[in-house]
Amino acid sequence: MVKICCIGAGYVGGPTMAVIAFKCPSVEVYVVDISVSRIAAWNSDRLPIYEPGLDEVVKQCRGRNLFFSSNVEQHVAEADIIFVSVNTPTKTRGLGAGKAADLTYWESAARMIADVSKSDKIVVEKSTVPVKTAEAIEKILTHNSKGINYQILSNPEFLAEGTAIDDLFKPDRVLIGGRETPEGRKAVQALKDVYAHWVPEDRIITTNLWSAELSKLAANAFLAQRISSVNAISALCEATGADVSEVAYAVGKDSRIGPKFLNASVGFGGSCFQKDILNLVYICECNGLPEVANYWRQVIKINDYQKSRFVNRVVASMFNTVAGKKIAVLGFAFKKDTGDTRETPAIDVCKGLLGDKAKISIYDPQVTEDQIQRDIAMSKFDWDHPVHLQPTSPTAVKQVSVAWDAYEATKGAHGVCILTEWNEFKELDYQKIYDNMQKPAFFFDGRNVVDPQKLREIGFIVYSIGKPLDAWLKDMPAVA
Repeated sequence: MVKICCIGAGYVGGPTMAVIAFKCPSVEVYVVDISVSRIAAWNSDRLPIYEPGLDEVVKQCRGRNLFFSSNVEQHVAEADIIFVSVNTPTKTRGLGAGKAADLTYWESAARMIADVSKSDKIVVEKSTVPVKTAEAIEKILTHNSKGINYQILSNPEFLAEGTAIDDLFKPDRVLIGGRETPEGRKAVQALKDVYAHWVPEDRIITTNLWSAELSKLAANAFLAQRISSVNAISALCEATGADVSEVAYAVGKDSRIGPKFLNASVGFGGSCFQKDILNLVYICECNGLPEVANYWRQVIKINDYQKSRFVNRVVASMFNTVAGKKIAVLGFAFKKDTGDTRETPAIDVCKGLLGDKAKISIYDPQVTEDQIQRDIAMSKFDWDHPVHLQPTSPTAVKQVSVAWDAYEATKGAHGVCILTEWNEFKELDYQKIYDNMQKPAFFFDGRNVVDPQKLREIGFIVYSIGKPLDAWLKDMPAVA
């Protein structure tokens, strides 16, 4: 019986291992984490992450061939295949600060594996890591090997939050990178056999280690680049009276381009895009490729520009000040169907409005008040460290309140900002919201969720990203 152990019970480790256990009844899967509270949550009825379909999968396998434990060393020692999906935050100080990945957690995991192992192991990189990490990990393991053989594989995850379980059940591809030696090929085959329980052979791609590591960074960079491309066009649409939805639809009809990832918005978020591009930039710089580094850096610059442009629109439309005004923020997660707020554009938008002394009332169906307060108070990049290493209970921001529904959040507000495209925001009674707001009532749709024409008929002054501007807004400068 194959024993798998995954170090790290987060957004990647939890769902991936649950699906492996579900699809491979003959494999024993242990998910381990040093955070006792996180493991307790995985063993409870309220899982620590929200992902459609995850509950059912976990409940079917938990206690049968899927186990969550904080007894890290025992399960690592007993495993044949060890997945490592620990945090790889962006460094905040020292060499490469603000760009390079911080591999502290990775390295300590590798040293722990070397300390406790008594039999040969296949060690699989699951976290997104910089190219050549495998080589560093290999050195740590072989220099501490005590005669044990380790094979390092790279098996990056390509999950999209909100659809992670579907993505795992029916992946576009599974990528496995390994050494091109007889032992390396054998290790690749062992991991391939696990996935082959449910993934068609032609979807399992095998490459060398470096290709697999770089493919993940490149895939995220390409996706983020598409979002920044359409967001750049959205600014031009507003200036010229074009409609970005029509432009994106026309462009996406070209089969070489395709329609996905062409929705203009207030900006991209999530734990990977920015981090991976910064990482890519740093690797390019280290390899003497400044032109390539600058090319990819621009993707992030446009994303930051889009967020500040949105804040400027809000402030400029409302008589150039939001001081003391209540602004309702609908949606805080970085996209719908997830409770994840990592790098969500809502953080920068809220901070921008708070900088102008606004009072903010936030409603999100999946994000807790505690999480929202932490995010707004936390420094950049701190979110990517394990919770027990984050600053303790940051002071709550007094100007921010969290409401239990959209109507409560918008009551008495001067303006409404939609920052996440939750389906329920399409169904709201906007007449009721309008009646309970201060006049003139402003509506800023950062996700193009609502039909601006209908809102205008109710009486709102509307700003939708990349859409023709209200007469009201035409005279306002786009940059405050």
